[in-house]
Amino acid sequence: MQKMATVPEASPAWQAALGLLDADLRRRGVAERTRTEYGADARGFAAWATAAGVEPAAAGTRVLRRYAASLSEAGHAPTTVARKLASLRALFRALREHGEIDHNPADLVPSPRRPQKLPRVLKPEEMSRLLDRIPASTPLEARDRAMFELAYACGLRAEEIVRLDVASVQFDAEAVRVEGKGGKTRIVPAGETALRAVARYLERARPVLVDRAARTPTDALFVSKSGRRLSTSDVRRRLRVWTRQVGLQGGVSPHALRHSFATHLLDGGADLRAIQELLGHSTISTTQIYTRVESARLRTAYARSHPRA
Repeated sequence: MQKMATVPEASPAWQAALGLLDADLRRRGVAERTRTEYGADARGFAAWATAAGVEPAAAGTRVLRRYAASLSEAGHAPTTVARKLASLRALFRALREHGEIDHNPADLVPSPRRPQKLPRVLKPEEMSRLLDRIPASTPLEARDRAMFELAYACGLRAEEIVRLDVASVQFDAEAVRVEGKGGKTRIVPAGETALRAVARYLERARPVLVDRAARTPTDALFVSKSGRRLSTSDVRRRLRVWTRQVGLQGGVSPHALRHSFATHLLDGGADLRAIQELLGHSTISTTQIYTRVESARLRTAYARSHPRA
């Protein structure tokens, strides 16, 4: 019987480096899911480096390039290689900040070019059809109507939706306090329609849902039928239910509502910097994908309508 190949353990020096990475990510307030992914990527590299006889202090740019090449040769997609390199930048940043190395060798290793995939954007009439068809006649329907009205009105990520507390909604200021990535907080204006849906949910639906879980009170804004805080998978599942009911094709995710929010603001003449702040993007380059969405839409319109296109 053929023996299965075993993955080598990282050396003690690499184990210590992995500990520094995790501590650094926790200090920066990085989300648990991201910490887990970064840790797994870094452990994979540490095992590879240990097998190659390379310790942290000797892991220079050439070693990292060789590792990236090995990932590509093993059939990993460019997006996967880019993610793993991002994890290694975080690993070596932690080592540099603790004085273990004098520079970050991962900064000099470019990520592979990734195919430009434009985000799914719903047309304004599609958004209206989706939201207006949620009847809000039962507690769960009222919750879903309020949740997706607010998600679109404020451009929220799924993770941000489920982290909202009742106190996050500031009715007097017509705004929502959002806990974004890395523990960053932003205040986002909310439209009258969304706030009205949330007020109706808080008045008529949430008390019914929370009453079913009187032993485990929660501050969560959006709760399940058993009164607990929703998970991101709950949000995605409920959105799939409603998009199927209204016949929207192509798989509509919570992020599609966020993309639609940004694109509709851009279409309406909003400044890109303002959209950046509303979305909670740390750099303008992340927001600029919406200019490509707009550009693609204009090119399609041009090709369809110009007599010499």
